[in-house]
Amino acid sequence: MKFNATITGMGPEALVFLGPEMDPQFVVIFNEDAPPELAELSILHTKSEINETPAVGDMLKLGKKMYTITAVGDEAAHTIATLGHCTLTFSADSEPYRPGCIMLEGEPITADDIPVGETIQIF
Repeated sequence: MKFNATITGMGPEALVFLGPEMDPQFVVIFNEDAPPELAELSILHTKSEINETPAVGDMLKLGKKMYTITAVGDEAAHTIATLGHCTLTFSADSEPYRPGCIMLEGEPITADDIPVGETIQIF
């Protein structure tokens, strides 16, 4: 297991970037102690160490859904390790949009997919 954290909450605007007008669709994750202005836009989780850098072909479990990682930005491992933060983008692109992005293949999540107590895992 490269990363394993438990979802502890979700800001009121955490799913706003999943709207049909958004291209690409994405969500932001952060440690549960994120500043309030960032917590409002984030899926919050327990602090957890990253044991190994995420890589193309790894699997990411976000709540009840599984995804294949198709690209990893240069800063994603660092921001996950220090802040529990990255942008999870549901586009299956082979190049990250931004340095802190992890690109995923699979359908975007819904609120029902990520209840408190579910996990965010990379393996």
